[in-house]
Amino acid sequence: MQRLLAEHGGRPITAPPPPRLAASLVAAEDQYFYSDILVNVAEGAGRAGLALLRHRGDPGGSTIPQQLAKQLWPQHPGFVGVADDVGIGVKLGLRYSKPAILAMYLNAVYFGNGYWGVAAAAEGYFGRSPGRLDWAQASLLAGLPQAPSAYDPFRDLPLAKRRQRYVLDQLVSTGRLTAAQARRAYAAPLGLRVAVRPAA
Repeated sequence: MQRLLAEHGGRPITAPPPPRLAASLVAAEDQYFYSDILVNVAEGAGRAGLALLRHRGDPGGSTIPQQLAKQLWPQHPGFVGVADDVGIGVKLGLRYSKPAILAMYLNAVYFGNGYWGVAAAAEGYFGRSPGRLDWAQASLLAGLPQAPSAYDPFRDLPLAKRRQRYVLDQLVSTGRLTAAQARRAYAAPLGLRVAVRPAA
């Protein structure tokens, strides 16, 4: 992970990750993240397998440990790759705490526009450190890893806002925010910086 960040000029964060960002990411990507590891693995493997059958490509729908495994140790596509990701995800879940896994994931994932890791993304999009992100910014950022080019807020802000609304709805459904808090976060100004591509 340190090598991955170094290759792309990223800066690591340490566990525990910022609470708003962690809650937004879990709500968007893996609602069962804090469940027993067997429940989390079974749920994620089922989602990934079903998505693989439907799309015949990148399965998506994986748990956060599986997505971390995919980032750090890319596998073959298809069912064999999914099985490998599940196995490595289980090993990560048994060895590391939940906050450590979240921090590793946030350090390893791509947020678009050349921003690898959440420290670079928070600075690049908002000019802030990850711990200073408000709910509006955290929910937008948490929605990017699924499709960073499609949800690029510099290029297509309305689509990025639709993804942000999904994240906020998930935060409401998991009890982390009230509906009123989610509405306020959605309406709040994002404070996006002018698009500046990082140096290659």
